[in-house]
Amino acid sequence: MPLSLISEAIVPQHLKPYLEATDKPSVIRELLEILDRAGVLSDSQAATQVVLERESCMSTGLEHGIAIPHGKTDTVDRLLVAVALKPEGVDFDSADGAPSRIFILTLSPASRSGPHIRFLAEISRLLQDDKQRQRLLSCATPEAMAAVLARKIP
Repeated sequence: MPLSLISEAIVPQHLKPYLEATDKPSVIRELLEILDRAGVLSDSQAATQVVLERESCMSTGLEHGIAIPHGKTDTVDRLLVAVALKPEGVDFDSADGAPSRIFILTLSPASRSGPHIRFLAEISRLLQDDKQRQRLLSCATPEAMAAVLARKIP
């Protein structure tokens, strides 16, 4: 998959180098607030409900300090992504039991799965690399985060 999907989905206005949230529901709400403040959510309440419901079925806390809460709703017309960091970590019921430090929230239309699946596969591959995770966690600005995620920083 070309990196253009990540480059297209990741925009600095949707990135936050430091989350204030300290628990899973607050992390999800803060990530959705990023998208809402950017003006890309038509129904933030519906988006919150779909992501929290998805999370209650099975945690999206993965390994290596990564969590990818997500949901599908027809209140969005394209793949939306918010990324935030919390270097000290938050308990996200992750697969390896470690706190999550990199949070990537995705929302996609319920009627389309292609872009969502491709984005998740590519971002997962990118963040399997410990160096990339460390580069991302050291970012102090949304622009620096975007550069790391778009692999513009070697």
